[in-house]
Amino acid sequence: MLATTPVHGLRYVVPTRSWLQRFRCCSSSLAPLSPSEFSGGNKTQKKLNDENNINGSNEKTAPYYPKRGQTVELVCESLGFKGKGICKVDGTGFVVMCDRALPGERFLGRITRRKGSYAEVTKIKTISPHKDLVEAPCEYASYCGGCKTQNLSYEAQLKAKEEQVHELIRHVGRFSDNNPGLEIVLKPIVACDIQFNYRNKMEFSFGPQRWLPIERLHEKEDGPKNFALGLHAPGFFDKVLNVDKCLLQSEPGNLVLAAVQDCWRDPELSLSPYNCHSHVGFLKHLMLRTGRNVETGSLELMVNFVTSSYKPELLKPLVDRISSIPQVVSIMNNVNSSVGNTSVGEKEYTLYGKDTITEVLRGLTFQISANSFFQTNTHQAEVLYKLIEESAGLKGDGSEVVLDLFCGTGTIGLTLARRAKHIYGYEVVPQAITDAHKNAQINGIENATFIQGDLNKIGEDFGNNFPKPDIVISDPNRPGMHMKLIKFLLKLKSPRIIYVSCNPATCARDLDYLCHGVEEKNLKGCYKLMSVQPVDMFPHTPHIECVCLLELA
Repeated sequence: MLATTPVHGLRYVVPTRSWLQRFRCCSSSLAPLSPSEFSGGNKTQKKLNDENNINGSNEKTAPYYPKRGQTVELVCESLGFKGKGICKVDGTGFVVMCDRALPGERFLGRITRRKGSYAEVTKIKTISPHKDLVEAPCEYASYCGGCKTQNLSYEAQLKAKEEQVHELIRHVGRFSDNNPGLEIVLKPIVACDIQFNYRNKMEFSFGPQRWLPIERLHEKEDGPKNFALGLHAPGFFDKVLNVDKCLLQSEPGNLVLAAVQDCWRDPELSLSPYNCHSHVGFLKHLMLRTGRNVETGSLELMVNFVTSSYKPELLKPLVDRISSIPQVVSIMNNVNSSVGNTSVGEKEYTLYGKDTITEVLRGLTFQISANSFFQTNTHQAEVLYKLIEESAGLKGDGSEVVLDLFCGTGTIGLTLARRAKHIYGYEVVPQAITDAHKNAQINGIENATFIQGDLNKIGEDFGNNFPKPDIVISDPNRPGMHMKLIKFLLKLKSPRIIYVSCNPATCARDLDYLCHGVEEKNLKGCYKLMSVQPVDMFPHTPHIECVCLLELA
């Protein structure tokens, strides 16, 4: 069900003329919703052929079955899940996914894996480049998995992301072009004013051996010189690409990274990188977090060393070195003695300065600890939260109750608290709930209650501990909402739902359930979709945020 009434205006407008060919079948089939999405076989292939004919293509798409190791000529049509290029084998309608392929690019690829109705390929050679080619400013852009689209102009990145969201809403969400008002509901993407140095958190990993691409294997060295500190090579948990500078993090963060890189390999320091295979070694991760001093507005930096044991004497030379950088106000040591390579330690120690830094968002002050969650792009979070606040449409008279699902450290709910009667937040992570209570106390907010609980495991009694909300905000992680929660919301019938999503595929699926129901579960949809607003939170990456407004039909 769609609404035809336009909602809140936005500051950035993308031209409505599509630069990508419609590739409708692919968007839904690539969405990571269930294994069945990938196993359509000949039926999915037939659907693709029918779509091509509907769109006016006379291309004959006879059954095509590529073999592993086969080299094929491909044309990239658009970007899909995780920023992979959605391509077609030249002369057929067969769908192929390729990492680092960009729209408009024609290239040769080698089939590496086939999954029913589509295949995956590795790019061998570019025949003709994509039409929006730019030179990537980062020297690691060709190898690092963080910025896959740095060599695509930012305007083209925005168009590709907007196209992906809109196509998923149409095909996974089942909001057809035949529905009047769809062009009003699907909003143009909101750009990010800052395309570099926007991340306030970066996690680098230590490794016993640098990962090198084939063309640079001659640079391999032995001993400590071959130790790595950087980012994981795409698709590998045990291979680390050595990085001396990251253009996404703050400049003070790069100063710290350079200082550590300059000295940690010195044999006299006896520092060893952790080996995730042999489970031997000391240094696991270097985490850098950037905040702001509330009084001066200047940048503050927290440095967190994640180690396999507590040996502060080994870290002292590094602490002495980086504490001389003016922006460094906190140096922490998280100890993770398990064989797992997570950055969260079972014990935490303060090696220098204070144990938290602060950040300001929507006029509120938030304390950030080494492991607490906070929006990674503070600048764009201001834009995102403003959109959420506008969609919520609070009267401001303190009469409305807000239910904040997947509330994290309470940032969204707390920014709405002063205009609401009461905020009820639910989150599964205990530490996040603790941080939410602290953040409420810091800001003098007394009309917020935060409860620890798993929203994927709610029972029939869920909802008995709070009054019926006027507004529900749901901000789930990538898998989206569990069917139990969908069922609860359809039964609750709150007048308004704001769905905040970091995965447009599962977002489209959940919007379908809330608006159209779930036939096999005998659930009837009861909401109309008012607005879908894509927001670019992370330039040069495939990640997209969406703010969706639903109102009770």
